[in-house]
Amino acid sequence: MGLNDPQWGNKNAGGPPDLEEVMRNLNKKVEALFAKLSGKVPKSGGEGKSPNGFAGGIGLIVIIVALIWLASGFYIVDASQRGVVLRFGKYLEATQAGPRWHLPYPVETVEIVSLSQVRTVEVGYRENVKNKMLKESLMLTDDENIVDIQFAVQYFLKDPADYLFNNRSADENVRQAAETAIREVVGKSKMDFVLYEGREQVAAATTKLIQDILDRYKSGILVSKVTMQNAQPPEQVQAAFDDAVKAGQDRERQKNEGQAYANDVVPKAKGAAARLMQEAEGYKQRVIANAEGDASRFKQILVEYEKAPQVTRERMYIDMMQQIMTSSSKVLVDQKSGNGSLLYLPLDKLIQSTNAGANEAQTAAGRPANNAEQVAPQAAALNEPVIPSGREPLRSRDREAR
Repeated sequence: MGLNDPQWGNKNAGGPPDLEEVMRNLNKKVEALFAKLSGKVPKSGGEGKSPNGFAGGIGLIVIIVALIWLASGFYIVDASQRGVVLRFGKYLEATQAGPRWHLPYPVETVEIVSLSQVRTVEVGYRENVKNKMLKESLMLTDDENIVDIQFAVQYFLKDPADYLFNNRSADENVRQAAETAIREVVGKSKMDFVLYEGREQVAAATTKLIQDILDRYKSGILVSKVTMQNAQPPEQVQAAFDDAVKAGQDRERQKNEGQAYANDVVPKAKGAAARLMQEAEGYKQRVIANAEGDASRFKQILVEYEKAPQVTRERMYIDMMQQIMTSSSKVLVDQKSGNGSLLYLPLDKLIQSTNAGANEAQTAAGRPANNAEQVAPQAAALNEPVIPSGREPLRSRDREAR
């Protein structure tokens, strides 16, 4: 009967519906359902008179609730995850990937932890390098200079049980360990090493030290990488530091130029010195050899001179005159008569005329000229002195003097 039925109020004027009747109807339906499932036919004529009807309905509800409670213990663990089972809040076991089951709450609970997820913690800044945290980023170096360093630490989990039970705040623990490690590494390094050539070494040393600290606390965290975002002097001294850097670069450039000049000049100087030393050594050996040869020759001459002094003197005189006359192209001979006249021998002209005649004879005959034929006219010219024109009577006087 609907609420809009005009007869509803008359039929129900005595009060609200009877709850016992409602429960009896519910029990009848539940009993009929179980009877169908068990194959029994409910007895007729006993509607609402069964004493166990209410208890059977409660039992069915309890069974359904128990099934739902037991089904709530099923869970699935992915390949990149681990399940940590807790019994009354105490660690029981860590489950691998796949479908799993545990005693439902409140007896046992499970925590799903991702091992492959890479987590990042910033030190010295938050989200952006411009948003600096000076309390974390300013550090003192070994040479008592202040540097401003921002870096990021990436880590993931290696032990889910240690991660859950030994960390109140994992990110904060990693940040504090990273700050401690970087301050220790920077405090043992020079400023230029931290800012320029040693940034990779600083990052590597910091990674190792962070991992040692976290392992000491059994945090279950594995540090994968430390990335240096920014390393510079404080902003208040940035201009002065840039000037110092430029001065250092100029100094290095000038040193390199000087070294290049030295590398060019020094080998040349060493080569010249070695050449002079070799020339001096050669000159020394030559002088010594000449001196020894002259001494030996003088000793031999002395022996011959003691045997025949006159002949040796004449021979020495002839050799000396031959040496002198060979290197001279003109000869002036003084007359013994004392009349002031000189004999002039143009040896260069005679040699040229002799060579020209020999060349003409060779061309005409078609054969090389004999050395004896070339030397004969020259010897004839040397044996007979050449007298200038106008001095013909001097020839007879020279013959008489001889």
